[in-house]
Amino acid sequence: MADEPKSRALQYLEIVTGSLEDKKRYRQYKARVKQLPPDHRAAVEALERYLLHFGPVDGAGAITMYEDLADLFEQAAADGTPIRDIFGQDPVEFVEAFMATYPLGQYRARERARFTSAVERAAQEDRIPR
Repeated sequence: MADEPKSRALQYLEIVTGSLEDKKRYRQYKARVKQLPPDHRAAVEALERYLLHFGPVDGAGAITMYEDLADLFEQAAADGTPIRDIFGQDPVEFVEAFMATYPLGQYRARERARFTSAVERAAQEDRIPR
């Protein structure tokens, strides 16, 4: 059944709402986080808020990142690893290093390229004598 092509109606629905498979994976991720000990769950929820603002925005890339985050914290909880040992002294440094291993997402990558290109054009114009 998983290899069957999607109906045209399902294809249109996913264009409007996003991938139903990604939504299912996200719900599974949230259920996993809910099962973590309170301190680990609070840390994941804080990380999640940060990632919503600064992390990848594409569905599949973001979902994979969240699933890996759940894996990390489930293992840390099972091993009894304290939160500070997971994050180190600088939580922002940790999350930035964590995010660096995942794609930015098409929108953010496109906007970064557009911004870089605009700055390059502006820098070129500065060099032209007036």
